[in-house]
Formats: sequence, C-alpha cells, structure tokens
Amino acid sequence: MIYADLFWGFLKVGIFSFGGAYGAIPLIRDVVLSYGWMDDEMVTYMIAVSESTPGPIMVNLATYVGSSQAGLTGALAATLAVILPSFVIIVLVMEILKNMLRNQFVQAFLRGVEPCVTGIILGVGCYMILNNCVAFDSGMVPDRRALLLTAVLGTVYFGAKKGKRKRISPFALIFLAACAGAVVYAV
Repeated sequence: MIYADLFWGFLKVGIFSFGGAYGAIPLIRDVVLSYGWMDDEMVTYMIAVSESTPGPIMVNLATYVGSSQAGLTGALAATLAVILPSFVIIVLVMEILKNMLRNQFVQAFLRGVEPCVTGIILGVGCYMILNNCVAFDSGMVPDRRALLLTAVLGTVYFGAKKGKRKRISPFALIFLAACAGAVVYAV
C-alpha cells in the first residue's frame, strides 16, 4: 500500500506543479504532511538539502521521501511518479503544440501565469526564511545565526549583481551557503 501511496502522492505533485520545483514546494509539503511521512520541520530541512544536492529539487525530495518510507522500491516509485507527468507533457508538446506557441491566446496565458509562479516562489522563499530564522516552538525567538546567514548571502547575491553588473553563479552561492552554514552551526 505504501508504494501506491508514494506513487499517487508524487504523481499529484508532478501533475499539478506548474512553474518548476519552487512552485511545487507547497504541493510537496502538503502531500508529505497529509500522508504523515514527515513533520513540517523535516520537510523544511529536506528542501534545503535538496537544493544543495545535484539534480532537480522535486526529484531529490521524491527520492528521499520514497527511500525513507519504503527503501529503494519506494524511492523508484516516488521518483517515477514525479517525473512521469513532465515527460508525457513534453512529448505531447513537441508533437502536438509545435505551432500553438504562435497563437495569441496561448501567449496571453503564459504571460498571465508568469507573475503567479513568481509570487508562489517568492511566498515559499519568505516562508522558508521565516521558518528557519524564527524558532516558533520557543516563543518566536529569532535564530541570530540564521538571520546573519540570510543577510550575508543576500548581500553577496545583490552586491555581486550590482558591483559586477553580473549575477553570481547559483552554484557558487549554493556552495557558499553550504560552507557558511557548516561553519556557523558547527561553532
């Protein structure tokens, strides 16, 4: 039964996540919490780990959740379920919708969806910052180390963009964040 639950839960994530992995994080959180596979704190930690490991976040999260719940077979079921809808959609898009991208209604739809996805990603980012920087269980006490890391990484990102007129590499920023987190929380 767990394999069917993993497959169905992550198939829903794969079907309804529009806008990529960051747009899917609320769906993944909802599925994982509704099945009771992890608590909210563990989901937040796994999002952070999935962002710093190679590969797509949705695939990393599905693989980890599946593995933690049902071993290798569970990891395969969850991973297959989360990538299957995208694969099918891409094949259909390539075959059926080659000329539809020129259609004004399709272009209008895509222009309308873009700010929605941006808002979802911004909302998830704010939620993660608040969730990681404030210890809700101890009466809203700010975690100074997390606040410092967030401020330093934001300064590095926006400072590099403004100073060089070029964005810092996401790989460099992820590596810097992982190293800084290891140093700050090990001390």
